[in-house]
Amino acid sequence: MCSEIKFQIIRSIKRQIFGGYSSVLFSICSEESQLIKMKFLILTLCVTAVFADWRPLDSDEMKLVKTSWEKVKHNEVDILYNIFKQNPDIQAKFTQFAGKDLETLKGTTSFATHATRIVSFLSDFILLMENNKNLPGIKVIVNQMGQNHKNRGVTKDQFNEFKNTFFEYMHASGDLQHAWNDAFDNLYYIVFSNLDGHPVA
Repeated sequence: MCSEIKFQIIRSIKRQIFGGYSSVLFSICSEESQLIKMKFLILTLCVTAVFADWRPLDSDEMKLVKTSWEKVKHNEVDILYNIFKQNPDIQAKFTQFAGKDLETLKGTTSFATHATRIVSFLSDFILLMENNKNLPGIKVIVNQMGQNHKNRGVTKDQFNEFKNTFFEYMHASGDLQHAWNDAFDNLYYIVFSNLDGHPVA
């Protein structure tokens, strides 16, 4: 009888010990599972946030941007001339042009080459912007441009000066201005991230 009682007591103790251990083990596993889920959620949010400020243009806006750009994209020298004319501080950021007479510069090969570089960049950006699948390519060219201008000490204010002068040159108003604004918002989202020292990954 005593042996039977002892056996029941020992079995009860074992159940409590191992039952408690199982509960603890289950609790640990559950916590690890929750931690993994949280890490995955954070990673997903980070990836989503990369282009949280990127807003694709709708088809009408894209058409307005492309059509208006086609009309002026061959006026490279004239575009850059107007930018420098109205914003001498921007001209001063480029060592090859700083302190030089703009009227004289306008007819030089170096001026034409730089003007073509700017227009070509905008043409590439507009072309890539037509399809969201091109976002990786957009990041590459705009990050590079942003870093180059950061190294020159170009500021956000000067980029906005460029935009305002460009809009004047394009005679942008109404729907056309809205479309170009959306395009520049996307462009400057990446550029300004670079100026802040955080290229868009």
